Amino acid sequence: ESSVGLANVTFEPGCRNHWHIHHAKRGGGQILICTAGSGWYQEEGKAPVSLEPGTVIPIPAGVKHWHGAKADSWFSHIAVEVPGEDTRNEWLEPVDDSIYAALK
Repeated sequence: ESSVGLANVTFEPGCRNHWHIHHAKRGGGQILICTAGSGWYQEEGKAPVSLEPGTVIPIPAGVKHWHGAKADSWFSHIAVEVPGEDTRNEWLEPVDDSIYAALK
């Protein structure tokens, strides 16, 4: 058994998850390891980051963010759930379509 969760996640073009937060009393968070296609990652209040194969994004616990494919590309990443104490995910509002459509 391992306390590290891994998922291979694939998004079709234009698909993205909702804003969300990985909570933890201690430790926790997520690491994205981009493996194929092109995508976006954005933390609340910050500029979006273009994701390409080989990009690694460490996401500390408590950071509101979203990630997904670019409008014209499939996108895959491995999501690593960082072990922590009292971890949980909080799913929030969808990414606004007009904001997503403006990403270049």
